[in-house]
Amino acid sequence: MATQIPQADVTELPDELAAGASVGAPAGGPRQKSITIGAVCKALVQEFPDISISKIRYLEDQKLLTPRRTPGGYRLYTQGDVARLRTILRMQRDEFLPLRVIRQELAAGRAGETTLDQNTAHPRSPREGMRPWRTSVSVREATGALYSIEDVLEETKADAKLVRELEEYGVVKGEQRSGVRYFDETEREIIGAVAELARYGVGGRNLRVFRSSADREANLLQQILAPALRSRNPQRRKEALEALENLAAVATHLKHLLLVRDLRKIAG
Repeated sequence: MATQIPQADVTELPDELAAGASVGAPAGGPRQKSITIGAVCKALVQEFPDISISKIRYLEDQKLLTPRRTPGGYRLYTQGDVARLRTILRMQRDEFLPLRVIRQELAAGRAGETTLDQNTAHPRSPREGMRPWRTSVSVREATGALYSIEDVLEETKADAKLVRELEEYGVVKGEQRSGVRYFDETEREIIGAVAELARYGVGGRNLRVFRSSADREANLLQQILAPALRSRNPQRRKEALEALENLAAVATHLKHLLLVRDLRKIAG
């Protein structure tokens, strides 16, 4: 989404801050250079062409980033903040991780280069001859947390009508409790992603293709691993769950590559 950078984020700051001043360090100690949110966009746009101020602010709203604020309320990002943001964006782009999992990865101390060829977070021994895919889907980690429709709308900035469309077309289901509609963490992130698509005019009915594709992929993986997943042997079931996550990572990456190929044809 092409987002115009608000002038207040860059040009209204004092020159030394807009250019990237050394601020926030104790007297006599090493001073760390800080830059504005607009400068952060410029620094990352080559690697992440779709980066925007609104996207960075959304990640901040999700408690993934905590930039320093000046007394006037302007955001200032240290080099450590920028490195953290780069890691988050790479996990989204290369591993398709939802924000919930990214938050867990960061809390566990994960940082630095992120690629599908690495197993830094959850190393496991693949079968001989198999590529060690980094898991992009977790079928076991669930907090059980539920979020009211009001909380979901506030956090995702989605329109209530859009959420009703998603329920109508089976993209999300929700759960009714004491007259209040609740959604789990995954559904909340789905709504957030769809809200972003909605800015381009994508409606709930357009998302049936995503839902149908996901259903077909899930059914295929279920057929492959069904006997092991139903096993009463704890070790066999554990191995089946690991295989399910690994297959999901491969399938997700394959789908991404096919999409990239087709989009390059369109762009060319």
